[in-house]
Amino acid sequence: MKECLSSAACHPGAAASAEQDATSTEEITFSVPEGLRIAAEALGPANGLPVLMLHGGGQTRRSWKPSLQTLAGLGYRGYCLDARGHGDSDRHGEGNYTVDAFHRDLLSVIGASLGGIVSLLAAGEGGPAVARALVLVDIAVRTNPSGVARIQAFMRANPRGFASLEEAADAVAAYAADRPRPKSVEGLRQNLRQAGGRYHWHWDERFLDSWHASHQAAADRLERAARMLEIPVLIVHAGRSDVLGAREVAHLRDLVPHAEYVRVEHASHMVVGDRNSDFNKTTKLDLAKYTAREEDLDGEPGRLQVQVPLTALGVAKVQ
Repeated sequence: MKECLSSAACHPGAAASAEQDATSTEEITFSVPEGLRIAAEALGPANGLPVLMLHGGGQTRRSWKPSLQTLAGLGYRGYCLDARGHGDSDRHGEGNYTVDAFHRDLLSVIGASLGGIVSLLAAGEGGPAVARALVLVDIAVRTNPSGVARIQAFMRANPRGFASLEEAADAVAAYAADRPRPKSVEGLRQNLRQAGGRYHWHWDERFLDSWHASHQAAADRLERAARMLEIPVLIVHAGRSDVLGAREVAHLRDLVPHAEYVRVEHASHMVVGDRNSDFNKTTKLDLAKYTAREEDLDGEPGRLQVQVPLTALGVAKVQ
């Protein structure tokens, strides 16, 4: 992987010099099929080993800001992207948010894939040429239908948006009643956009319409891809997740026997938001295992991706 992950796909002028300040965040725009533009940012030494962090559905790249800073401080070149229809990236004119659409976007930009579900396809079908390691954060081939339904119901609620940040915060507090309500609502601003004098979540409302059906249709393909995984895999499981239970984890470990497993206690499916410091410590330890030898990829620059689920649906880190 090179700076901008794919110089041909990167927007003109986005590439950074090798001497770029490792503490300065670089804003990047990628052009992908169907004429869409994908917003991204990078942090860390330009010659550092690339680490890609991909947000969940309904999130933005800013979900990963603390982890981006941690990894950059360790000498990695961290990248965060806004998926199509999310954050500052373009919306698709016809509402195409299928598994294959996200897959094509990321393959055209970085030779990888988006989120836990699509990353399984890319890493399993593409093999070690795609990534050196895969980290799945509270996602698997199978998920708990009731947990997914609960989150989707939250995402479909309030189609007219909110009159204020406080009203949006009330909706989040009602959904995540087991989490303490933040003292300030300003943190929600990055997950919302203003239109018509009201606040709306920062994703295309049509996202769920095509994603959910295409995800279900890909079930057999996902199982085959999981069985083909050759690279190291780390499963990060939220201790209080209603999306990933013991049965779903056991099924994934049967498909990928060499996968390692870490449980983050006291975290819901919103692992990165609930226990960010614990997640960073866990990932930091495991990244060291996979980045020691560049020659493992036949002379190619080392490639590593930390992936999170696009099927993790919701506000600020939910499935």
